[in-house]
Amino acid sequence: MKQPDIPDDETLRLETLREYSILDTASEERFDRVTRMAKRLFNVPIAIVSLVDENRQWFKSCVGLDVSETPREVSFCAHAILGPQVFVVPDTLLDERFDDNPLVLDSPNIRFYAGCPLRAINGQRLGTLCIIDEKPREFSQEDCAALQDLAIIVEREMAAVQLASLDDLTDIANRRGFLFLAQQQIERGIRNDEQMCLAYFDLDNFKKINDTYGHAQGDKVLRVFASAMLSSFRQSDLCARIGGDEFVAIFSTATLEVAQGLIDRLRETLEHAVEKDSSLASIDFTYGLTPYIPERHVEVEKWLSDADKSLYRDKHNKNT
Repeated sequence: MKQPDIPDDETLRLETLREYSILDTASEERFDRVTRMAKRLFNVPIAIVSLVDENRQWFKSCVGLDVSETPREVSFCAHAILGPQVFVVPDTLLDERFDDNPLVLDSPNIRFYAGCPLRAINGQRLGTLCIIDEKPREFSQEDCAALQDLAIIVEREMAAVQLASLDDLTDIANRRGFLFLAQQQIERGIRNDEQMCLAYFDLDNFKKINDTYGHAQGDKVLRVFASAMLSSFRQSDLCARIGGDEFVAIFSTATLEVAQGLIDRLRETLEHAVEKDSSLASIDFTYGLTPYIPERHVEVEKWLSDADKSLYRDKHNKNT
């Protein structure tokens, strides 16, 4: 068996997959409809919308198979995402890459596979729409084109999910995206026994900026702040805009001291941004910082509420 290679741009590919906020979500009719269509159209027992994660392939939609994921090292889809075309294996027993693959020798006894890569908005290949049969078969160019047509439908639905989770102005997570991704981050932190902190930011005098310089300038300030968060914090940290001039960040694997250091770096980044762009007024912020307490923060909203209260206390102290 040949294990699938890792794409050259794997870091960006995984970042893009995470940004889509789709892993480990519930089944949805919009995707199930496509896998049912693929099963009927190609007369196969199994059709899957598969997303290739770091160490697994996870099934957003699956008909004909009772599992929700398999290891990446035995995944056919991890081979399929290495190229832009439909990946076809007419007979697995005649292909040395797969003839001793456990998914071939045991259930679901794959003898035929065809997978069309699913592209993100930025072109990254996140997974496949694939079909599987228990017997070998040929797959024509017309068949490839039909599978590609169905894959485009999946790509559009995935894009709709992602865009619904992003803030249009700043291109970071919105409140909906934050609540979902934060729950994932909490679960991962609990599994790894990590300390985490949540920071709640509010831009100072933002209304005055809008009133004095206009909303276009206010929008620019929001974009600069979001960009500064991304460049100041770590890739493992989660950034979001959850209100007009309200932003949040979850610092993973971070004590209060580490989180404070990252916030100090954010302030320095903003100062440099203002120095470089004379059209920007001073950008300052008030924040509340709260560590994750498992027995108290069972729900993300409760953690967010505690950070908001900390922010309010900081704002009150600034004004007194």
